[in-house]
Amino acid sequence: MQTDRARESKKMEPRCVECGFPIKTLFVQYSPGNIRLMRCENCKAVADEYIECEFMIILIDLILHKTKAYRHLLFNVINQHTANFEGSLWKSIFAFLLLDAYRSLLLKRNEGEWGSSMSFSSIVWTFQEIIVDVFVGNFVFFCIFLLSMRLMLNTSIQISRCKDILLAVLVSSYFKIFLIATMVWEFPSSVIFIIDLFVLSSNTVALKG
Repeated sequence: MQTDRARESKKMEPRCVECGFPIKTLFVQYSPGNIRLMRCENCKAVADEYIECEFMIILIDLILHKTKAYRHLLFNVINQHTANFEGSLWKSIFAFLLLDAYRSLLLKRNEGEWGSSMSFSSIVWTFQEIIVDVFVGNFVFFCIFLLSMRLMLNTSIQISRCKDILLAVLVSSYFKIFLIATMVWEFPSSVIFIIDLFVLSSNTVALKG
C-alpha cells in the first residue's frame, strides 16, 4: 500500500525537462514576479527553463521536435493532477476526431468523391462513412499501440498510464490544426500526407519523453 502511494506521489511530481528525473519543485517564488528556477539533483541543469519562456518559444521547440518541450507540457503544465483534466481531455479528443474527420473529407474531395452535384443521400452516406472510418480507425490504432507496448514491455498497462499515453498522442498531434489552412488556400493532397508524417514523428518524440 505504501509502495503504491509512493509511486503515485512520484507521478504527481514535476520532471526535469533535460533528463526526465522527478523533482519536488520547479521554482521558488520570493515575491510576485520574482522567482528562482531550481536545478535538477540528477543532471544539475535548470529543471525547467520554459517557465520563463513565451509560448512562441515553446511552440518553436515543439515544431523542432525537442523532447524537453514535450516534457514541459506533459509533466509540468498538463497532467492528470491539473484542475479540470478530464474536461480538457474530452475536449482534446473531440478536437482531434473533428480534425481527423476533416482530413478524410479533404482526401475524398481531392479524389473527386465530394462535390456540389452530390445528392442529399450521397452526402449523408459520405458523412457516415467518414465518421465510422475516424472512430474505428483511431480505436484500432490505439488498441494495437497499447497491445504492442504491453508485449514489448511485458507488463500490464493501468488506466492512468493509458490516459498519459492518450494525452501525449493528443498534444503531439497539434500539427493537425494546420489542416484548417486548406479552408482558405488550396493545397495538393501530398500536403495532407506530409502533415500525417509530421504528426507521427511528433507522437514518437512525445512518447519517448
